[in-house]
Amino acid sequence: MCQLFGKLGFYISSCLRILSFVDSVAALGKQPNKTVSTLTFGCFAMFLGTVYFVTGHYKCMKTGSLVCEEMSSQVRMRLLPSARCLFDEPVQLKVSGLRSRQVVTMRARSADERGVVFSSSATYRADGRGEIDLDRDPSLSGSYVGVEPMGLLWSMRPDILHKRFHKDKTITPHVVKLSVHEGEGEGRMLAEATNERLVMGEGVSRVSVKEGNFEGVLFTPPGEGPFPAVLDLCTFMSEKRPSLLANKGFVVLAVPIYTDKPDNKPMHLDHFKEAVDFLRRQPKVGSKGVGIIARSKGTDIALSLAAFVPGVDATVWINGSSGIVAVPLYYKNRQILSPLTFDLSKAFRVESGATMIKYVLNSPLAEENKGAVVPIEQAKGHFLFAAAEDDLNWDSKAYMDQMVERLKHHRKENFESVCYPGAGHLLEPPYGPFCPSAMHGVLRTAVVWGGEPRAHVAAEVHLWKKIQDYFRTHLSCDVAPSEAKL
Repeated sequence: MCQLFGKLGFYISSCLRILSFVDSVAALGKQPNKTVSTLTFGCFAMFLGTVYFVTGHYKCMKTGSLVCEEMSSQVRMRLLPSARCLFDEPVQLKVSGLRSRQVVTMRARSADERGVVFSSSATYRADGRGEIDLDRDPSLSGSYVGVEPMGLLWSMRPDILHKRFHKDKTITPHVVKLSVHEGEGEGRMLAEATNERLVMGEGVSRVSVKEGNFEGVLFTPPGEGPFPAVLDLCTFMSEKRPSLLANKGFVVLAVPIYTDKPDNKPMHLDHFKEAVDFLRRQPKVGSKGVGIIARSKGTDIALSLAAFVPGVDATVWINGSSGIVAVPLYYKNRQILSPLTFDLSKAFRVESGATMIKYVLNSPLAEENKGAVVPIEQAKGHFLFAAAEDDLNWDSKAYMDQMVERLKHHRKENFESVCYPGAGHLLEPPYGPFCPSAMHGVLRTAVVWGGEPRAHVAAEVHLWKKIQDYFRTHLSCDVAPSEAKL
């Protein structure tokens, strides 16, 4: 703007001075009686032109550059390799065209499927060439500090307390608006870009399923196959994780533990066995058995399927329990496991107003809970146990250690375990907004999930790759599966 003001001031000043001089001469020669008024106008015109001229140069001196507006028009924000990617893929964010060592604020903003707005910001300093590369350069302050290539995405926070980012549908992408602004805080926007993060890749099919006593959604990769098969047991229906797994070359059936509001009715393992059998019958499935993945409440059903139902070759257990939770479990018309006892007096409010429920469940090792612990030593398949050490919803690390000891006691070697210091309960596919607290789907109150953001996100990145490698190892097919692309 300063160069424009300078040029405009100069031209207006020059033109008005010429016009006022000509007008004054004409007035003196032709209409002497109007000489005074005309000269007055001429003086005013010269004054106005001078004001424009001085104002323009003052603005330039204030910004320290005669071409500041031209530089801002040259600022460019790029997302590499593309502004359109899969949800679980990282992107490289670069900014160019800044002044040498210029300080700017980077911002990210998005709304989830329920209309909750999430946002983040971070301050950066350009290098000597006026460039910023988030893969290389540290954030100086803001929602995070240090070198965090995907920090703007995972550090986004909701504008309402205790809200979790919801991206449960696969049809539409997760859209993130990115921008760069002058200085620190609410400076003028210099450039912007949009990152479209797809949950379902090109060629992946999505089919709603309602068969027998279960309902869910089936995701199938493109191509002839054969593909490994995975049953994704989500507490409530969510399509993000199963769809992202399908992108990687797995046939995935997502089945919720709860299709309606939770009640006190017993659960029947037979219903979930129907889902296993349905999955194994799919024409593109090439693995002899199926894999199962579950977190939280779904883990007790996953363990039970592995222990009691044939055809389960690989089970991924994430931040859950070693015993049945909430209601009894039946199989073939008889109760096979009773629920763990609990003590609600162990729950307490934290400073944010959310509730900490980590120790509400009584120990599975207690005498009263012997009938609740899943006999995982009966399983013919393999286990991958993943526990977050800062899980504030379950005592997941303790439960995992108990299961490992149980398997060792029975001289079993069909397991692998991994723990993540600093990670919280909600371990999900990476790069979504970190959630420290949110409404609990069963208890209907806000609870704390735990986790330190940076450590939690690092755990998500590591675990997501480990899950895929684990399933590929234990759900082998004659032909290697292909992955879906954009």
